[in-house]
Amino acid sequence: MEPRITLITLGVADLDRSIRFYRDGLKLPLRPGPEGVAFFELRGTWLSLYPRGSLAEDATVPAAGSGFRGFSLAHNVRTPEEVDRLLDEAVAAGATLIKPGQKVFWGGYSGYFSDPDGFLWEVAWNPHFWVE
Repeated sequence: MEPRITLITLGVADLDRSIRFYRDGLKLPLRPGPEGVAFFELRGTWLSLYPRGSLAEDATVPAAGSGFRGFSLAHNVRTPEEVDRLLDEAVAAGATLIKPGQKVFWGGYSGYFSDPDGFLWEVAWNPHFWVE
């Protein structure tokens, strides 16, 4: 397997609400695509939003599920100040602040928000991780 992830798909409860959150709130670039799914082109990967029930049906698994999903998405920024700014922007767009920006044990600065469907996003400044 080649070392890359090309698409991350989130199963969402309300596609229109999630599109507004990511497109209008977080300012991710929405790309044209078929009706019933949304694609946002990011650097090196794409984020897809698809109705939760339809995604579960496609994967042939039950759609029920709640609580911690066992993963988070991360967005690395250039400075600790950018962490706080982006967390504030996400909350203004409808996210829930989970953990305010703070110094962390690995030497950086990070915080977490959850999107309208509860998916966790870490916003981090990592002095050991280069960001373009």
